[in-house]
Amino acid sequence: MGTISARVPDDLEAELEAYLDQEKLDRSTAVRKLLADGLEEWRRDRAIEQLDAGTITVSAAAEQAEMSVWDFLRLAEERDVTWVDGDHLEDDLGDL
Repeated sequence: MGTISARVPDDLEAELEAYLDQEKLDRSTAVRKLLADGLEEWRRDRAIEQLDAGTITVSAAAEQAEMSVWDFLRLAEERDVTWVDGDHLEDDLGDL
């Protein structure tokens, strides 16, 4: 397991302290959880953006987001992203 060290502004550190208190976590566990949550959201955002741009199929986007196709389709619907595209429809249906 690697080690990451970072300097953060005082207001961000104060917010982290509040999070630690509320969630009853030690600093290392909290930072790992927040980093994992942030990277998960980043993967999903990136996959949604690529799907919306038509550069990736639904199944490939779901894989990139590390989600099931059905969960990813719900996410796309929540974010009002249209995924049915004639160019990718056969590939998407074949992957389902």
